[in-house]
Amino acid sequence: MSSVMEELLAESKIEKLKEGSVISGTVMEIRPTEVVIDFGGKAEGAIPAHEFLDLSELEIGSDIEVFLERLEDRDGNPQLSFDKAEQKKNWEKIVNTCEEGSVITGRVRTKVKGGLVVNIGVDAFLPSSQVDIQAPKNLDQFVGQTFDFKVVKINRERKNIVVSRRELIEERRQDKKREILTGIKPGETRRGMVKNITDYGAFIDLDGLDGLLHITDMSWGRISHPSEMVKTGEEITVCIIEVDQKRERVSLGLKQLSSNPWDDIEGKFPINAKVRGKVVNLVPYGAFVELEEGVEGLVHVTEMSWTKRITKPGEVLNVGDEVDAVVLGIQKEDQKISLGLRQLDVNPWDMATHNYPPGARVRGKIRNLTSYGAFLELEEGIDGMVHVSDMSWTRKINHPSEMVKKGDEVDAIVVEVDIDNQRISLGMKQLTDDPWQEIDRLFRMGDVVSGKVARVAGYGAFIELEHDIDGLVHISQISEERIEKVKDHLNEGDEVKARVIKIDRDERRIGLSIKAADYDEDALAKEVASYDESGEDLTTSFGDLFDQATAESDD
Repeated sequence: MSSVMEELLAESKIEKLKEGSVISGTVMEIRPTEVVIDFGGKAEGAIPAHEFLDLSELEIGSDIEVFLERLEDRDGNPQLSFDKAEQKKNWEKIVNTCEEGSVITGRVRTKVKGGLVVNIGVDAFLPSSQVDIQAPKNLDQFVGQTFDFKVVKINRERKNIVVSRRELIEERRQDKKREILTGIKPGETRRGMVKNITDYGAFIDLDGLDGLLHITDMSWGRISHPSEMVKTGEEITVCIIEVDQKRERVSLGLKQLSSNPWDDIEGKFPINAKVRGKVVNLVPYGAFVELEEGVEGLVHVTEMSWTKRITKPGEVLNVGDEVDAVVLGIQKEDQKISLGLRQLDVNPWDMATHNYPPGARVRGKIRNLTSYGAFLELEEGIDGMVHVSDMSWTRKINHPSEMVKKGDEVDAIVVEVDIDNQRISLGMKQLTDDPWQEIDRLFRMGDVVSGKVARVAGYGAFIELEHDIDGLVHISQISEERIEKVKDHLNEGDEVKARVIKIDRDERRIGLSIKAADYDEDALAKEVASYDESGEDLTTSFGDLFDQATAESDD
């Protein structure tokens, strides 16, 4: 045949080739990156090697069907595709044999925007949200792998198929979940993987069934967060505590794998036993001490020292300290142990009665003042209190600061010792005799006395006399003339001379008269009689009068 005829036949054959059709071609060469095909065109075509599942299955000289995309591109080369030929041939087959909801095997071909392309005979789209239970961050890891997929949607007009791997996994997990729920029993142990950790516990994947390991079931001891016991992704052994078939819930435990340390608590930590532990927590009212794993005791602030006034446990203890203590009490049902630190030392109050018997004279520094008295430090941790009523035999003391100030060194007499309540009552006035016991010797009716004005009130003035005794000059006893205001005639600090016109031992009061200081005996007798009849200084207690005078002078 002439060359002209051959050319005409070749051109005739090429004219029969149609772009977009499936044609037959012969494998001419197999290269690492492409396969060369002779399909009867002007030039041989090359198909990328990744379009073939296995290059080893191809043989040089064998015929295969390919898809002719273009006879010539810009460079004059033909564009062929083995993959599209397969898809074109398989589309009808897939559509006819596969329906929505069915399961089909496919190979992930490549990653595209929003998901993956899966070859199930034709290209199907796998959205990233449907790849796994949780959308993976890296889709490249799935390329080249073969999985089962569930057909979610088939669009015949657009010739596309959407598949899901997630739905298939969830269905199979649900089946396995039901299977596990049916066979699982409380008291069993199972292996599982820590799937998720929350503030209240951890969710454990029991090979398809999630169980909750609550924080209270992780340890017999104290933990503040589940992450102290387990880590995400960790495989652990757990105990099945409870199975709720209806709600498909399983409660798990870790601490149940070991014995409860509180079962034999009285035997391990008997009352009055000396124990050692570590401070694990400080609270406003005390410190928690771990005696062993799962067993903690509380040292209340009141049990930390016999003598020191501890307001916060942090003043004497720190978290992590190793301490010795004494067991004071056990409440097994509530899992509570009371501990004491001070019981390791001798209680100084046990010797208080011996060291400070009633009537003994003591000396100490004023440590604190309150509205009702002064606290005298007798030794470290032991105070005695001098009540305001025990500061003076003769004066009404409204506040201890009238007699002492903080830091003063003072003497006192022990009045009473209360060991049970750890109180010692002291008195300052008991250092001297009560002048009112011998008032008749110190002051007599009609005596002319001198003194200083201590307080001025609306009804009169208080005069400081000898022997630390005060007398009251009523407003009517200041002058012969009628007086409207005491302050117009007397002021604090004024030196005055007066006459004793009233002595009341029972009420511990002395009535004075300035105007009668120079009276003769007859005039004095009349004034005393008049004073007694009026009862002006007898209507109110002396202490109340003194309080009122103090308030008025403050105003």
